[in-house]
Amino acid sequence: MKAKADRDPGPAGTVDDYLAALPAKTRDALEDLRATIRAAAPEAEESISYRIPTYRYHGPLVHFAAFNDHCSLVVVSRPTLERFRPELEGFPISGTTVRFTAEHPLPPAVVEAIVRARAEENGARAAQK
Repeated sequence: MKAKADRDPGPAGTVDDYLAALPAKTRDALEDLRATIRAAAPEAEESISYRIPTYRYHGPLVHFAAFNDHCSLVVVSRPTLERFRPELEGFPISGTTVRFTAEHPLPPAVVEAIVRARAEENGARAAQK
Protein backbone atom coordinates (compact mmCIF):
# COMPACT_ATOMS: atom_id res chain seq x y z
CA MET A 1 0.00 0.00 0.00
CA LYS A 2 1.35 3.44 -0.86
CA ALA A 3 1.88 6.08 1.81
CA LYS A 4 -0.75 8.72 2.42
CA ALA A 5 -0.17 11.90 0.44
CA ASP A 6 2.30 14.12 2.33
CA ARG A 7 0.88 12.91 5.63
CA ASP A 8 2.40 12.55 9.05
CA PRO A 9 2.84 8.78 9.47
CA GLY A 10 0.87 8.83 12.73
CA PRO A 11 -2.85 8.18 12.74
CA ALA A 12 -5.25 11.11 12.63
CA GLY A 13 -7.57 11.48 15.59
CA THR A 14 -10.42 13.04 13.61
CA VAL A 15 -11.48 13.49 10.01
CA ASP A 16 -10.59 17.17 10.36
CA ASP A 17 -7.06 16.15 11.40
CA TYR A 18 -6.83 13.72 8.49
CA LEU A 19 -7.88 16.36 5.96
CA ALA A 20 -5.67 19.08 7.46
CA ALA A 21 -2.58 16.98 6.79
CA LEU A 22 -3.27 16.76 3.03
CA PRO A 23 -2.10 19.01 0.19
CA ALA A 24 -4.68 21.72 -0.62
CA LYS A 25 -5.98 20.26 -3.89
CA THR A 26 -6.48 16.80 -2.39
CA ARG A 27 -7.96 18.25 0.79
CA ASP A 28 -10.46 20.32 -1.21
CA ALA A 29 -11.58 17.27 -3.22
CA LEU A 30 -12.00 15.14 -0.10
CA GLU A 31 -13.80 17.92 1.78
CA ASP A 32 -16.29 18.02 -1.10
CA LEU A 33 -16.63 14.22 -0.93
CA ARG A 34 -17.11 14.45 2.85
CA ALA A 35 -19.88 17.04 2.45
CA THR A 36 -21.65 14.83 -0.09
CA ILE A 37 -21.44 11.79 2.20
CA ARG A 38 -22.71 13.74 5.19
CA ALA A 39 -25.61 15.21 3.20
CA ALA A 40 -26.60 11.75 1.93
CA ALA A 41 -26.42 10.13 5.38
CA PRO A 42 -26.71 12.82 8.05
CA GLU A 43 -27.40 10.14 10.68
CA ALA A 44 -24.06 8.41 9.97
CA GLU A 45 -21.31 8.54 12.55
CA GLU A 46 -18.04 9.97 11.26
CA SER A 47 -14.79 8.56 12.65
CA ILE A 48 -11.32 7.36 11.82
CA SER A 49 -11.10 3.60 11.35
CA TYR A 50 -8.27 1.70 9.71
CA ARG A 51 -6.48 5.09 9.82
CA ILE A 52 -8.90 6.59 7.28
CA PRO A 53 -12.19 8.54 7.41
CA THR A 54 -15.11 6.19 7.94
CA TYR A 55 -18.89 6.64 8.02
CA ARG A 56 -21.05 4.20 9.98
CA TYR A 57 -24.79 3.63 10.15
CA HIS A 58 -25.74 0.19 11.44
CA GLY A 59 -22.24 -0.81 10.37
CA PRO A 60 -19.76 0.69 7.93
CA LEU A 61 -21.21 2.70 5.02
CA VAL A 62 -18.13 4.01 3.21
CA HIS A 63 -14.52 5.02 3.82
CA PHE A 64 -12.27 7.39 1.88
CA ALA A 65 -8.53 7.85 1.70
CA ALA A 66 -5.81 9.92 0.06
CA PHE A 67 -2.70 8.44 -1.50
CA ASN A 68 0.22 9.99 -3.36
CA ASP A 69 -1.28 9.55 -6.83
CA HIS A 70 -5.01 9.08 -6.22
CA CYS A 71 -7.87 9.07 -3.75
CA SER A 72 -10.19 6.19 -2.96
CA LEU A 73 -13.79 5.71 -1.97
CA VAL A 74 -14.34 2.33 -0.35
CA VAL A 75 -17.98 1.35 -0.85
CA VAL A 76 -17.68 -1.70 1.50
CA SER A 77 -20.41 -3.64 -0.35
CA ARG A 78 -19.53 -5.29 -3.65
CA PRO A 79 -23.20 -5.66 -4.71
CA THR A 80 -23.80 -1.95 -4.13
CA LEU A 81 -20.66 -1.00 -6.03
CA GLU A 82 -21.65 -3.28 -8.92
CA ARG A 83 -25.07 -1.64 -9.04
CA PHE A 84 -23.41 1.74 -9.65
CA ARG A 85 -20.58 0.51 -11.91
CA PRO A 86 -22.15 2.02 -15.07
CA GLU A 87 -22.21 5.49 -13.47
CA LEU A 88 -18.57 5.05 -12.45
CA GLU A 89 -17.28 4.33 -15.95
CA GLY A 90 -13.84 5.85 -16.37
CA PHE A 91 -12.91 5.37 -12.71
CA PRO A 92 -10.69 2.39 -11.82
CA ILE A 93 -12.45 -0.10 -9.54
CA SER A 94 -10.84 -2.88 -7.54
CA GLY A 95 -12.84 -4.98 -5.09
CA THR A 96 -15.04 -2.45 -3.31
CA THR A 97 -12.75 0.52 -3.97
CA VAL A 98 -13.18 3.26 -6.56
CA ARG A 99 -10.12 5.35 -7.40
CA PHE A 100 -10.27 8.99 -8.45
CA THR A 101 -8.13 12.11 -8.43
CA ALA A 102 -8.64 15.66 -7.26
CA GLU A 103 -8.61 16.69 -10.90
CA HIS A 104 -11.24 14.07 -11.80
CA PRO A 105 -13.45 13.67 -8.71
CA LEU A 106 -16.37 11.30 -8.38
CA PRO A 107 -19.72 12.78 -9.45
CA PRO A 108 -21.51 13.99 -6.28
CA ALA A 109 -24.86 12.59 -7.42
CA VAL A 110 -23.34 9.11 -7.78
CA VAL A 111 -21.64 9.33 -4.37
CA GLU A 112 -24.93 10.44 -2.83
CA ALA A 113 -26.78 7.52 -4.42
CA ILE A 114 -24.13 5.03 -3.28
CA VAL A 115 -24.19 6.30 0.30
CA ARG A 116 -27.99 6.22 0.44
CA ALA A 117 -28.01 2.70 -0.99
CA ARG A 118 -25.47 1.61 1.64
CA ALA A 119 -27.57 3.20 4.43
CA GLU A 120 -30.65 1.34 3.17
CA GLU A 121 -28.68 -1.91 2.92
CA ASN A 122 -27.34 -1.57 6.48
CA GLY A 123 -30.71 -0.43 7.84
CA ALA A 124 -32.47 -3.43 6.34
CA ARG A 125 -29.85 -5.79 7.77
CA ALA A 126 -30.22 -4.19 11.22
CA ALA A 127 -34.02 -4.50 11.07
CA GLN A 128 -33.69 -8.26 10.42
CA LYS A 129 -31.65 -8.81 13.59
